[in-house]
Amino acid sequence: MTPADLSELLGRIAAAVLAEHGLDQAALPETVTVERPRNPEHGDYATNVALQTGKRAGVNPRELAGWLVDALKDADGISAAEVAGPGFVNLRLEAAAQGVIVGNVLRAGQEYGHSTLLAGRRINLEFVSA
Repeated sequence: MTPADLSELLGRIAAAVLAEHGLDQAALPETVTVERPRNPEHGDYATNVALQTGKRAGVNPRELAGWLVDALKDADGISAAEVAGPGFVNLRLEAAAQGVIVGNVLRAGQEYGHSTLLAGRRINLEFVSA
C-alpha cells in the first residue's frame, strides 16, 4: 500500500465515520495527510486527520480519532491502529500491504518515481546548510 493509497483509504473511512455520526463530511481536508512517524515504534504511518477535522466538525479530535481506529480494524492492509496524543492515529500495515510497493517498483523499473507533474515549469530550489 502506497502512501497515496493509504491517504485515499483514510479519506473514505473518515467520510463514512463522519456520516455515521451525523457530522458534516465537508469538514474533511481535501487530501488526508499520512507521514512516517519520527519514532518507528509509533507505527508505519501516522495521520492527523482527526485533529484537522474534529474542531471543524464539532467533535473532540481525540474522540474522532477513536472512531477512526474502530473503523480501521476491518480495513484491508491495516494490521493495527491506535490513538496517540490529542488526536493522531498511528497505523501499522500488514506485511502484504507493505510488499505491494515493492511490486510497483519492480514493474515500473527505471521509470519508478518519474513524473511529468512539473514538466515545462521553472522552479527555484534553494538549499541552505546552517
